[in-house]
Amino acid sequence: MSLPSGIFQESYGQDMAIFRTKLQWFLLLAFLVVLFTVPLYASDKILTVTTMIGISIISVLGLNILTGYCGQISLGHAGFMAVGGYVSAILTAKLGLPFLVALPCAGLAAGLVGIIFGLPSLKIKGFYLIMATVAAQFIVIWLILQFRDVTGGTDGISVPRPDLFGYVIQTKGAYFLLVMIIACLGTFFAKNIVRTRVGRAFIAIRDNDLAAEVMGVNLLSYKLLAFFIGCVYAGVAGSLLVNYFAFADTNMFPFGDSVWYLAMLIVGGMGSTTGAIFGVVSLKLLDEAMTLAGPALAAAFPDIAAQAAASLSLIMRGVVIAVFLIFEPRGLMHRWELFKAYFRRWPFSV
Repeated sequence: MSLPSGIFQESYGQDMAIFRTKLQWFLLLAFLVVLFTVPLYASDKILTVTTMIGISIISVLGLNILTGYCGQISLGHAGFMAVGGYVSAILTAKLGLPFLVALPCAGLAAGLVGIIFGLPSLKIKGFYLIMATVAAQFIVIWLILQFRDVTGGTDGISVPRPDLFGYVIQTKGAYFLLVMIIACLGTFFAKNIVRTRVGRAFIAIRDNDLAAEVMGVNLLSYKLLAFFIGCVYAGVAGSLLVNYFAFADTNMFPFGDSVWYLAMLIVGGMGSTTGAIFGVVSLKLLDEAMTLAGPALAAAFPDIAAQAAASLSLIMRGVVIAVFLIFEPRGLMHRWELFKAYFRRWPFSV
């Protein structure tokens, strides 16, 4: 990583540090202060949007570990979120367990299901692995609908509000803080996993699994571990989603969300924790902008069908993904790195 002029590394600890300068630490602390004071001045609409962004970030961080780092493409991520969401709902609503017990159990349950569907990854990859994960999405939803005595089937399950040591989270602001704390912890773990032996094994498998196996990497173990970790994130995100709406329903986990989570990685930049966050925030804000622009477009151009205006968000998503695949396949993170490098090396940037 290039550093500002006058900054030198004098130890391995400094070289491995994520934040290396006082300015970076200051910006981090300023960001955290602004983030955790949002409920003091934001409206309920803004809190809802930002909470959904936080939940999506948690889910996409897991997908980035699985796909961006380990190279195991998955289109069943929403199905694994459904596992976590329903496990959390059953534990809290039917067994009466506290939220702080149900949340990690939801993540572990989704991780174990991910291991089951990750078993074929040793023998298949590419398009065939994508089809296997697509099957996981529909199998999970089908099982939820079949075991209606436990899951409620098409009727869903009412979920009690999260209880943290006797404090029941009722307001949007309090739930926003809960989601952001978990998102920050998840980001910290995801950022550091690539710096470990496990993360280096993931990257080796992604780059060339045959070469990784020759170097002694156990493909089955590390691929299953990637599925487990990625699906744990999905399970936690699913639990937070159902607790936010106080209801669990299969319509909350459509197949389209699995596609969009992968699209967020494409836009943000695969194999980058920061890129995953960029992708989620950019596409979520694009959705909100198009939601606001849809009625205005329909009023300005009456000849355009109302359905076309309502579908503006989907159209723009597709356009943005196509543009990034053609002109910036490495995502926003790559463009951000070039932007920083330009000013660090000026006037010798070229």
